[in-house]
Order: sequence, then structure tokens, then C-alpha cells
Amino acid sequence: MGDDISPVFALVKIYYAMKPENIDEYIAAYPADIQTKLQELRQTIRLAAPAAEETIKYGMPTFTLMGNLVYFGGFKNHIGFYPRPKGVPEFEAELAHFDGPPSTIQFPYTSPLPHDLITRIVKYRANKNAKAKK
Repeated sequence: MGDDISPVFALVKIYYAMKPENIDEYIAAYPADIQTKLQELRQTIRLAAPAAEETIKYGMPTFTLMGNLVYFGGFKNHIGFYPRPKGVPEFEAELAHFDGPPSTIQFPYTSPLPHDLITRIVKYRANKNAKAKK
């Protein structure tokens, strides 16, 4: 490991080695400014789906409600947000200016989080999960 990798990327590598047991441990592995952004996203998800449960899946913070709802994770330059299992093509136009493949939304650390959009996506996923369970 050379000196040319960013501190955040180095922490992500440490995270994978330590395997946190919960979202608090996951977030604590990041620098304070990134922790603030991750907590902000977590709170937005919790407000949108108060009955959702928190866990760690695939090494990332995960919210479940009648199945997997959304995942998120801190990366070198962004927060990855994963509405699962198939993304949210219904929001394609609103997500067009964010980087990432169709099932991944990348929120740059340098920009404010789009709380309204995140809330609508989480509620949409919760409704999809509820309909699938009927």
C-alpha cells in the first residue's frame, strides 16, 4: 500500500478487514466529515421507513422491510446508495445526473444529499416490498 491512496479509501480497506456488526460500527470507521454524511443518509432512510430494520449485508449498511429495502456504503469520493433488488427505473429521469450504473446511485461527498429524492425512493421500495408480500 503506497502513500498515494486517499484516507477514505484506506479506511474502506480497513472496514472490510474489521467486518462491523452494525451500522454504528460501520460509520465509526470513517473520518468525521464522512460520518456526518453517512448518518444524514441513515436518518433520512429511517424517517422514510420507520418500521425498517437495520443490519449489515454484503458488508454494507442495509435496511430491510418485508425484504431488502436499500443498502448504502461509503467509498472514496461518494456514498453508494443501492435500492434493491433491481434499482428504481421509475426515478430514471431524476437520477440521470448522478454517476453509477442503473441499480447504483452515487452521491458525491461534495454535494448535499437529495433528501426528498431519497425519501421518495425509500417509500417507493417499501411499497414495492409490501405489494410483493401480498
